[in-house]
Amino acid sequence: MVLAGGAARRMGGADKPTLTVAGQSMLTRVLAAVHDADPRVVVGRVPPDLPVQVHSTREDPPGSGPVAATAAGLALVPDDVSYTALLAADLPLLTGEAIDVLRLTAESAPMQGAVYRDAEGRRQMLCGVWRTAALRQALAGVLEERGSLDGASVRELMNHLRVAEVSWRRPGPPPWFDCDTDDDLRTAEEWAR
Repeated sequence: MVLAGGAARRMGGADKPTLTVAGQSMLTRVLAAVHDADPRVVVGRVPPDLPVQVHSTREDPPGSGPVAATAAGLALVPDDVSYTALLAADLPLLTGEAIDVLRLTAESAPMQGAVYRDAEGRRQMLCGVWRTAALRQALAGVLEERGSLDGASVRELMNHLRVAEVSWRRPGPPPWFDCDTDDDLRTAEEWAR
């Protein structure tokens, strides 16, 4: 599941998922990292020229944030899907190998999911793989606490989940590198080359 909404205020309101890195949109690059996922769900606007098949939806109400978007996307994931990747659409350096590391960690750890932890110790919460049932339960917990998912933060969702933190120790750029500014986009382009 790829969350492709957001206002991109630091980029002048650009449609971030459609911005290109090394000749491909960031959304296309993220979807390539989960090429074997079934289904692939995008929450947000899907460009008509997207080169892969996806299921798409929007959070309700539009603009209500990543937790509401997660709930909307998860509604399109069948109950028999054991694991769900929850990813931001602005991760142009994400790879299949990085997703495999998260999935294998989630499968083997006595936790409900796995996310990357950066060098400063911050969890990269929109670069993770989760037990689908646990993600559904966490959403229900947030809904019960708040009465609505509108405006709920990803941190509130994570408070309902036990997570394994994974360090990336391979050479090259970190797979969770997200593009929030034009400078980030230039850095991603340099790394991708």
